[in-house]
Amino acid sequence: MGLLTAAAAAYASLAAWLWLTLAQGMFWRTDVRLPPRTAPTRWPSVAIVVPARDEAEVLPRSLPSLIAQDYPGEAEVILVDDGSTDGTGALALRLARERPGLPLTVSSPGDPAPGWTGKLWALRHGIALARTAHATEPDYLLLTDADIAHEPDSLRELVAAATSADLDLVSQMARLRAVSFWERLIVPAFVYFFAQLYPFRRVNRPAARTAAAAGGCVLLRTDAAVRAGVPDSIRQAVIDDVSLARAVQRSGGRIWLGLAERVDSVRPYPSLGDLWRMISRSAYAQLRHQPLLLAGTVAGLVLVYLVPPAALLAGLAAGRPALAWAGGLAWLLMAATYLPMLRYYWQPAALAPLLPLTALLYLLMTVDSAVQHYRRRGAAWKGRTYARPSDA
Repeated sequence: MGLLTAAAAAYASLAAWLWLTLAQGMFWRTDVRLPPRTAPTRWPSVAIVVPARDEAEVLPRSLPSLIAQDYPGEAEVILVDDGSTDGTGALALRLARERPGLPLTVSSPGDPAPGWTGKLWALRHGIALARTAHATEPDYLLLTDADIAHEPDSLRELVAAATSADLDLVSQMARLRAVSFWERLIVPAFVYFFAQLYPFRRVNRPAARTAAAAGGCVLLRTDAAVRAGVPDSIRQAVIDDVSLARAVQRSGGRIWLGLAERVDSVRPYPSLGDLWRMISRSAYAQLRHQPLLLAGTVAGLVLVYLVPPAALLAGLAAGRPALAWAGGLAWLLMAATYLPMLRYYWQPAALAPLLPLTALLYLLMTVDSAVQHYRRRGAAWKGRTYARPSDA
């Protein structure tokens, strides 16, 4: 009976991998980059809004890259100091004085109002400031995190892509740091799993029902933000980037999401604990705090990622070649679809067969996220803990 159950699970896993490989929007491909673009006849104005809370460690590597943007049109940087205690605001002003470039404004919104996450409260303040600081509103808003570094032509390329394709939202998944052992094991898989949930090609279809964005780098047309009522309409969202994309899409806006080539995160996650906290703080929120979705996710991760190596080993040990072949082929498809992401992150192909181990870690992080939620410590980040929307 045990071998029959194992065989059924192995065949189900193999069927799942065949479907994922062939029918899930080619999620495993990493060639979704900025769409074809030409320079506009008039470069629109842009306000770069940077929410920042206790970011003194990474700001010297990120903020100068924004100030140094080589942009032909009118642009400015607004850093919103969200209650920092490490001198983030003062450091930002000093960095701006030391480096000529785009003008910088540093402002603080005070504590978030009830029902708001800190980041969205800061974005609300920064967007309002951008829209009222001058006689005319900026045409676009670049919403970018304080740990994101941009190459000098990043803003120019983003705007050219938005204007050329008439897009209301253009978002790039910044290349995260993958230097330490744990970063190399976990970070590429983080983007791989995200793309599996939100295949970029599906997101980018004109009549798409799938919506997603990467919060570290979002270029948003100002009138699209007004039409979608953001950030007010998503003020409770812990996973704010996906919520933002959905709001823009639902209001009739066209969105685009892809991988970045010249936009990088400089935030280090040197230990497993650092990465664990980063992922577990929002994993249960992704499941809308639903126990049934959690159970389904755990079962899905086991079937798709853990069954293949277990079936291969069990088949070899029991002398059941069909079981071993089913598990081995599923594992091979898993590793093969992971290889493009490893290449994108300049990581060795030898990490591909370790994806089941990484998936096991993600499973444990997701369960831990649910446990922390029910202990009233869920969605905690930099000294703040957010209730789920119905409790806020």
